[in-house]
Amino acid sequence: MTGTDDVLLVHGGTPLEGEIRVRGAKNLVPKAMVAALLGSGPSRLRNVPDIRDVRVVRGLLQLHGVTVRPGEEPGELVMDPTHVESANVADIDAHAGSSRIPILFCGPLLHRLGHAFIPGLGGCDIGGRPIDFHFEVLRQFGAKIEKRDDGQYLEAPRRLRGTKIRLPYPSVGATEQVLLTAVLAEGVTELSNAAVEPEIEDLICVLQKMGAIIAMDTDRTIRITGVDKLGGYTHRALSDRLEAASWASAALATEGDIYVRGAQQRSMMTFLNTYRKVGGAFEIGDEGIRFWHPGGRLKSIALETDVHPGFQTDWQQPLVVALTQATGLSIVHETVYESRLGFTSALNQMGAHIQLYRECLGSSDCRFGQRNFLHSAVVSGPTKLQGADLVIPDLRGGFSYLIAALAAQGTSRVHGIELINRGYENFMQKLVELGAKVELPGATTV
Repeated sequence: MTGTDDVLLVHGGTPLEGEIRVRGAKNLVPKAMVAALLGSGPSRLRNVPDIRDVRVVRGLLQLHGVTVRPGEEPGELVMDPTHVESANVADIDAHAGSSRIPILFCGPLLHRLGHAFIPGLGGCDIGGRPIDFHFEVLRQFGAKIEKRDDGQYLEAPRRLRGTKIRLPYPSVGATEQVLLTAVLAEGVTELSNAAVEPEIEDLICVLQKMGAIIAMDTDRTIRITGVDKLGGYTHRALSDRLEAASWASAALATEGDIYVRGAQQRSMMTFLNTYRKVGGAFEIGDEGIRFWHPGGRLKSIALETDVHPGFQTDWQQPLVVALTQATGLSIVHETVYESRLGFTSALNQMGAHIQLYRECLGSSDCRFGQRNFLHSAVVSGPTKLQGADLVIPDLRGGFSYLIAALAAQGTSRVHGIELINRGYENFMQKLVELGAKVELPGATTV
């Protein structure tokens, strides 16, 4: 169990109302920071959130000799990779800790130093996210990889070479690995069945600003023509559509009204359609989106997660909490991560009626339908939620527990809130600004 400094008391039953701001996307900013390693001069990244993944990458960059300092405006970082150097293995391991980002340092470090070290990797426990494919891709580029007790050692005896790669699944991480490696590799790299998430497009924009030559086709094929040298970049990160959707779901579940400054329609169109089908209301402005519960009954839906442009897996968990308040049976088919529905057991303890199934309750292609995972859910509602003791399992599941606790009657003790800091900037302050009744044990009630 976690200590009291990692526990939040949530007194539920109060609608969340007010305005909050989302900044740059967690799934883009750390990767754009890694890209700065590839440049011959300084890079300037704006709209950077103060989250743990950013702090991890900042520390890893500094360990490798990159100067990282604040820029002229809030949320701006200036990174100078002029003096890149090898880092101490123990220091890398200590900094990497619970993050999976270090795997993306491989390509840039192989180009800059000719070698790299990657420790054991962490991240949210939501299902298999094998890193073997990353190493296989790097081998295709010409890297030599040696597995040792403390991690993986990589060497590039000569310049990496472009190659043809087809992903078995449009993985975001594998697509990022190829992009960050191919831009300085000799010749052309063709990547088929690539991920095409908005954060991938934004990373491509970053690399193009640095001097890369990258073409995206409509059939999920990306072609990268390697260049001899890249410069720095100046870029404003796209807003975090996953955090924006989490607050939208919180507005729905608590019968609230939240204006999310920074939320952008284009990257959230699939979510917005689903939100409207459930009965949520939204209004799109120039600088953000207002989300609210318009009164009346929410409607049950059938939902399947998918890679972009489908319904994102990271949107699923927060919305499921709102679906416990919808009338009828909602069906949720999770096709991306096999363990992502495990968080529902705690919702059932709070009074929800959610049944999990091993069968595919939907028609979308599924990565693990024949492998006996509980990856489909039937949510019966509406049900009154009651406060409970909750232990956060992962980032999105953790925020979903917060939403459930806020929507419930009575008080909940939410353990492990530090995990939420991985992807939600100043979430405690935002809860207070929205009128949530939350309290850190031993501290003044906020």
